[in-house]
Amino acid sequence: MIFVKRDDLKTGMRLARPIYNRNGVLLYERNSKLTSQGIVSIKNFGLIGIFVLEPAEPVPPMTREDLEFERFQTMCVFSIQEELVTILRMGKTAKIPTIVSNIIKNYGHLNTKIKFMQNLRSTEDYFYKHSLNVAILCAILTHAMQMTVSEQLETVTAAIVHDIGKLSAPSNILAKDVWTPEERERVKMAEVAGFGLLEHIFTDSPNIKRICMQSQANLENLENEKETDIQKMLLPARVLCVAETFDTMTAMQVDKEPSSEVAALKYLMDHPDYFDENIVEAFCKSIKILFPGVSVELNNKEKALVLVENPANILEPMILTFRDNKLVDLYNQPKGPDRLEITDIMKTMDNRYVMDMDLLKKQGVEVEEPEYVDDRQEEEEYTSQNN
Repeated sequence: MIFVKRDDLKTGMRLARPIYNRNGVLLYERNSKLTSQGIVSIKNFGLIGIFVLEPAEPVPPMTREDLEFERFQTMCVFSIQEELVTILRMGKTAKIPTIVSNIIKNYGHLNTKIKFMQNLRSTEDYFYKHSLNVAILCAILTHAMQMTVSEQLETVTAAIVHDIGKLSAPSNILAKDVWTPEERERVKMAEVAGFGLLEHIFTDSPNIKRICMQSQANLENLENEKETDIQKMLLPARVLCVAETFDTMTAMQVDKEPSSEVAALKYLMDHPDYFDENIVEAFCKSIKILFPGVSVELNNKEKALVLVENPANILEPMILTFRDNKLVDLYNQPKGPDRLEITDIMKTMDNRYVMDMDLLKKQGVEVEEPEYVDDRQEEEEYTSQNN
């Protein structure tokens, strides 16, 4: 799977991931070949590019959950973009409660782990996709933390609007990885103006502004290595800190290498003074990171494949080493200098594995069997449900 910018697309290229419109209708299935009309449509959609399959590459498997997550992201990001632009222009909101309710309905009541899939971002749509993903993570975490309904509503709302001030900062500054002191001050002024706007919009919910301000101050203290007291923060603000940091680190951008989910999780664990350990623990119980089929790098420089997740410690699953096909239970290893640890996930852009579940079962390995579907089957079910 490779990423191709929209200006470099050619007829005959095969799609690696489905394309939906803002209403969630499937426009182009995976493995379908691009036509001249399709390329024009992709440009009109405002996409900066798409993932395509290499000439002899098979279509990577996707579960029903994967397809639905992609569909939901596409639908919701347009709504968030329109709403945030409206807030900046008109100083009022109309659709935020509906958007929040939709996110909580889909991801705020889950009792199973979810595979959190990142989508590609450009400088033009970064903040809208970031706001959506942070809101989804907050919905998941507030449920896992058994927070009240009002706290969940406030947390997800704050997640959607927490970066609204930055949207008014110069785009050429926001596109930079490193800011000068002058540029940082301009962004800071935009953020402060954004907090004032939130106070005006959410007069009946003053906690929205508090959540955003406390989260931003905590992350700023972390960046500047200043002491902080997270116990004095509102619980929703602590949730927002975890969700925002994870999404920021793992976001896929055209010109920037993202951190892996393992690297992001270790970062959260390594900074307990800034990230509530109970929330990080809830995160580990809610998001699939080291699930069956993920290829990993070990501290002895070898590579391995995750076979079985470990609910007791997400970073210590059962693995199969590539060099000698040896099964290793990282959780039950003997202690000592030779103890194996996962250092990172192998940097691949897709998960093109297909696990032989029957073979694993014969070897006495209990694994969860994913239900793979194709786009046509998914679209037929979606159409029948909405007719």
